[in-house]
Amino acid sequence: MFVTSIGLGSLFLVAIEYISGAVWSTPFRRIAEILSSLLLVVPFLAIPIYFNLHDVYHWTHLDVVANDKILSQKSPYLNEAFFTIRIVGYFVIWILFYFLISRNSQKQDFNKDQSLTKKNIKLSAIFIPFFAITITFSAIDWMMSLEPHWFSTIYGVYYFAGTFISSLAIITFLVVYLHEKGMFVNGIVTDHYYSFGALLYGFVNFWAYIAFSQFMLIWYANLPEETFWFIKRWEGSWLIFTVVFIFIHFVIPFFALVSQPAKTNGKRLKFMTIWLLVAHFMDLYFLVIPTFSPNGVSLGWIELGFFLLAFGIVFLVFSIKSKSVNLIPIGDPKLKRGIDFRL
Repeated sequence: MFVTSIGLGSLFLVAIEYISGAVWSTPFRRIAEILSSLLLVVPFLAIPIYFNLHDVYHWTHLDVVANDKILSQKSPYLNEAFFTIRIVGYFVIWILFYFLISRNSQKQDFNKDQSLTKKNIKLSAIFIPFFAITITFSAIDWMMSLEPHWFSTIYGVYYFAGTFISSLAIITFLVVYLHEKGMFVNGIVTDHYYSFGALLYGFVNFWAYIAFSQFMLIWYANLPEETFWFIKRWEGSWLIFTVVFIFIHFVIPFFALVSQPAKTNGKRLKFMTIWLLVAHFMDLYFLVIPTFSPNGVSLGWIELGFFLLAFGIVFLVFSIKSKSVNLIPIGDPKLKRGIDFRL
């Protein structure tokens, strides 16, 4: 889910730029396009899960479902055949839009054809509804259905908030790093940094708002079929993890990015973007692991290995892909205005 967050969130940012007609972000769009290529890797990462469905998902056991009223009622949706169809559908939709949008953008580097921008605007407008549906249902299928008796109608939005932050964080880190190393286009100034910092700050607050809304509504309703999910994360060593997680994902980033100088400081941005990526990994850990380790936090070489593997895949794919394309969309008619952008 971490790699999916980066790849899918990056493609969403590309689509949003086309639809909104944003200018300031044009020089950085190719970074997001390159990161979107992670969507080509995601299906391979899903293969081990698919071949171990019975060990991962409780609802795949037909004998359990037959004796469970709630699971029986959910079985038209939660069954292996329909699950497989949905997963394949997500991959096809994401990869198709990645291929079409990135192909038009890269083709424009050579022919400067402005009609390609219009084509990508139309493709992006079509993609957004598919994005909203697929990111919601993929979060429900892959994570929420780990505990099939529990449900939250805001779960998809919660995952979207983390996806947006993580993809924006890695893009910001790469832009600042490449610019400081002299490997990016000249003309980038602190005004561009400020836009990244302001967006990160805004979505840190948005994530906290959604997280608190989900908790508050369930706490207020106080229904046993909903509260057990939070109670499990509020007992034993999970209580310590949850409190630390709140500080890492919200409190510290809130104060670290609240001021204007902080949003324009390259070193601060690089540090906080790595911080937020770690926070998103903790977020996914918080959502998934209590299902398999209800008696306490499980931290060992396996967890550390998955953490390093996820980060390694992201940077490896970016390193390989960035060698075959321009780092900026040199054929985009908005490029110069984007470089000259000033607040």
